[in-house]
Amino acid sequence: MSKYRAMHCRLDEDLSQLTGFLRRQGVPHRITEERGQQVVWTRDEADAELVRVLYAEGVPQQEARPLTARPVRRLNWKQLLRHVPVTLTVLAMTAVVALLTGIGSNISAIVLFSFVPVTDTGYLATELDLQQWWRLFTPIFLHFGWLHLAFNALWYWELGRRIELRSGSLWLLGLTLLFALVSNLAQWIFSGAVLFGGLSGVLYGLLGYCWLYQMLSPNVHFDLPKGVVVMMLAWLVLCLSGVVTMLGFGAIANAAHVGGLLIGCACGAIAGGLQRMR
Repeated sequence: MSKYRAMHCRLDEDLSQLTGFLRRQGVPHRITEERGQQVVWTRDEADAELVRVLYAEGVPQQEARPLTARPVRRLNWKQLLRHVPVTLTVLAMTAVVALLTGIGSNISAIVLFSFVPVTDTGYLATELDLQQWWRLFTPIFLHFGWLHLAFNALWYWELGRRIELRSGSLWLLGLTLLFALVSNLAQWIFSGAVLFGGLSGVLYGLLGYCWLYQMLSPNVHFDLPKGVVVMMLAWLVLCLSGVVTMLGFGAIANAAHVGGLLIGCACGAIAGGLQRMR
């Protein structure tokens, strides 16, 4: 439902180019008449900001690249806290866990967030402990080095906020938990009782979601910069080949990456297909 008042203009002003562009980009909107003026309504504040930018600066030509994520960059911090709370909360929790674990150096703190608990013998358990259900998700907050942390945090910010602005906070939260569960389970099944962690399985899930959704139902929020999908897939192939580990970057949670990407693509295909049908 369109409930955000994006802008108003004279009743005789032609908005056909603006509305045509919004339709092509998959931005839900409607136009009403109030007190002798046209009023453009959108579903959320991010879309409303996009409408205002387009109205002020002009609608791009059809062959030009759309204004990718411009409304995200124009939001101030108060708006970010209001519109992307899940993205910011996940990043804050990741930072707190990084400090508690000494970026992967404090083993006694790390095992509090590991996928399986430590047994009385001092080794990781070989079976899941569903009474400690939170362990199914907490490995995504573990990072082993500043580069690992910075890379994952930056990509979660880039992908998470796009989904949260487009589909809402609860939707991003649900996707994050689902992708965390699937990627963590995939890595545990593949590698057994070893320490692993990081947001990268979730990131590949978010990437796959945006990629497939955009293919089926294009919109301005999921229109990733050129080369992003290619770069991330190339990195995945390098990790699977063993080259990254040979170069000294440590063991890579390849199963988590692949599991996250597959479940993300599946969810993106379903959600994008349903949106296309609408």
